[in-house]
Amino acid sequence: QVQLLESGGGSVQAGGSLAISCVASKNWAYYAGMGWFRQALGKEREGVAGISMFGGRPVYADSVKGRFTISHDNTKNTVRLQMDSLKPEDTAMYYCAATGLITDFLDPAKFSVWGQGTQVTVSS
Repeated sequence: QVQLLESGGGSVQAGGSLAISCVASKNWAYYAGMGWFRQALGKEREGVAGISMFGGRPVYADSVKGRFTISHDNTKNTVRLQMDSLKPEDTAMYYCAATGLITDFLDPAKFSVWGQGTQVTVSS
């Protein structure tokens, strides 16, 4: 069973940047896609960005499009989320997840393996 571990969260001023990473305990080849999700206080978990392990264009939530960039390094079994122009509304716990399905990579219900999360806090 693969384990996912997020890192890189922290506090930043509005307009700043953070990069968070997710490393898997074994090869990504067992999964079809990886995604980043977030859950803010009092809100439902939402998809932020997703990417297929077979290539193709990454997908992004409208709220982060143009500001966030997802990438993966199969050699290192790592998925990264670069977050630029951060806003207070980006404040949330961010989770890395994996799915064995070729599906909607922004739908948390389609993901079966989850990390513990890393907190991102953006101050105004």
